[in-house]
Amino acid sequence: MKILLTGAAGFIGLHVAQRLLERGDEVVGIDNLNDYYDPKLKMARLERLKRYTGFRFVRMDIVDYDALSKLFVAEKFARVIHLAAQAGVRYSISNPQAYIQTNLVGFGNVLEACRHGEIEHLVYASSSSVYGANTRVPFSVHDEVNHPVSLYAATKKSNELMAHSYSHLFGLPTTGLRYFTVYGPWGRPDMSLWLFTSAILEGRSIDVFNNGKMQRDFTFVDDIAEGTVRVMDRVAAANPDFCGDAPDPGSSRAPYRVYNIGNHQPVELSTFIETIESALGKVAIKNFLPMQPGDVTATFADVSDLQRDIGFEPTTPLAVGVERWVTWYRNYVKT
Repeated sequence: MKILLTGAAGFIGLHVAQRLLERGDEVVGIDNLNDYYDPKLKMARLERLKRYTGFRFVRMDIVDYDALSKLFVAEKFARVIHLAAQAGVRYSISNPQAYIQTNLVGFGNVLEACRHGEIEHLVYASSSSVYGANTRVPFSVHDEVNHPVSLYAATKKSNELMAHSYSHLFGLPTTGLRYFTVYGPWGRPDMSLWLFTSAILEGRSIDVFNNGKMQRDFTFVDDIAEGTVRVMDRVAAANPDFCGDAPDPGSSRAPYRVYNIGNHQPVELSTFIETIESALGKVAIKNFLPMQPGDVTATFADVSDLQRDIGFEPTTPLAVGVERWVTWYRNYVKT
């Protein structure tokens, strides 16, 4: 298939693209290469993708609807994987306009282009952050998610609502993927794994929020990529049992679905740090701090729907994933 991948120069975008290309799909990747973090890392990811004959890159911002729609007309994509977004919970507190433009206006442009391009299936990145103030775990796609605690989370929940409207009005099959704390090689410099690793190796202290008592459902990026591609292959369909009297948030009578992709084994932050220390052979200097605005105490994915419908669940153990990360990091930064 010919597939459009937005955010192709991103962390998850690289791994999803590689998975598609290795099985023989043609991938057109777009990215605006912004400077939220060092664009050199994004360029290095693209260099890896350019080794594949089936990959082409177009520098483009999804906020530019005219350019985006022309690309759809020219390329006639079969399916779209939309990963482009302004990421980061804390950054959304100080830079809300970046999220409003990319995550809301940009996503609306992608939906319109998919509608007019008669796309067979749109798969887009949502986030575990949509669970917000929910405390019942594991988090299920059948739970309501109406209390986001960050603007980033609110934009991701908005994406799910916008997608549903297009599925309902225009019959566009859409599937949202709520990713849970993704980590692994080629990750972003603002992610905790990179921050912890660099600080430990350089002998700097690390900030440990909520005194290390937070829990995260750390999910290895290869599992995320595999799950994303498998979901793309299974076009979203209507739920024949959907009932408006008791509406299911995870499905619809329209061709709309939402899935969690998480390791479904939450790990305490202190254990995560210990795993990094073990892989590096060096102990961290810890600066214990309270919870930060926009953070949640725990994330924990219920992946039963993903298992049932897609026949897939993440399986990479944390220790294995962190070892692979450390190997990549030492090579990339030459430490």
